[in-house]
Amino acid sequence: MNSDLQNETPLASDQNAGLIKETSTAKFSADVIEPSRETLVLVDFWADWCEPCKQLGPLIEKVVNSYNGRVRLVKLNVDQHPAIAGQLRVQSLPTVYAFRNGQPVDGFTGAQPESAIREFIDKQLGPDVAAQLAEALEMAEAALVAGDLQSAAQAFAVILQGDAQNPDALAGLAQCYLKSGDIERAKQTISLVPPNKQNHPPVSAVLAALDLAENAPTITDTSGLEAKLAANPADHQSRLELAMAVAAAGDKERAVEELIEIFRRDRNWQEEAARKQLVQYFEAWGPKDPDTIEGRRRLSSLMFS
Repeated sequence: MNSDLQNETPLASDQNAGLIKETSTAKFSADVIEPSRETLVLVDFWADWCEPCKQLGPLIEKVVNSYNGRVRLVKLNVDQHPAIAGQLRVQSLPTVYAFRNGQPVDGFTGAQPESAIREFIDKQLGPDVAAQLAEALEMAEAALVAGDLQSAAQAFAVILQGDAQNPDALAGLAQCYLKSGDIERAKQTISLVPPNKQNHPPVSAVLAALDLAENAPTITDTSGLEAKLAANPADHQSRLELAMAVAAAGDKERAVEELIEIFRRDRNWQEEAARKQLVQYFEAWGPKDPDTIEGRRRLSSLMFS
């Protein structure tokens, strides 16, 4: 795979506290200009004495929250901080400006119904970015599943050009490096995931796969372990080592078989070592992997029998 392919995440609905804030003249650049280079920022110019402002304020906040991070709202009290309003020639309140790439691009004045606010925001956002992103991720992941690492890596890299901290794209690109044997690049890539996205399932899968790759046994000839098991089928340690060896070699079905056998014989051996190893494999392989699905089914059957 070509190593040249590697190159503020929109906040999710459970993190909307950061989407709406009050600003001042001193903070305007940090709160509006810089964020607008990454996402749409609305600036609501208002004042305490303005009755239409009191009508618009709660409504525009509700609408902005519903976009789950695709747009931010910054509120500026013009009585307390008149300089910015003067520079932008705000003549009546409330006035709302949309900022993109550090510049005001459109706006409206007066209290507006919810439908009009949504229409205004949709116009600024353009095509459904979320749908486009989902489609791009789907295509990249399909290439990854098909084993076309070059195409997959290129597709994930394109997504990251527009959203450098997208956890799905970072996890996908890290998987490309993992599958090509480049563990160091995989580690570098997954380290770019924001801390609050470390538990995102695709990210967790990469972290689990990295742990497995870094601790994979170096055994290539398993005949010695096979002989030990033939002599003593209850030798759980040899069976565990055999399972890990065949998993490292890519024989996931055999690995599941051996670990399920340990669990069937003695589920509490080594503090449920077989179950824990299975869970780590399932996480690394992903929920859609056929061996994960079959392994989970068999494990659940034993656990609840």
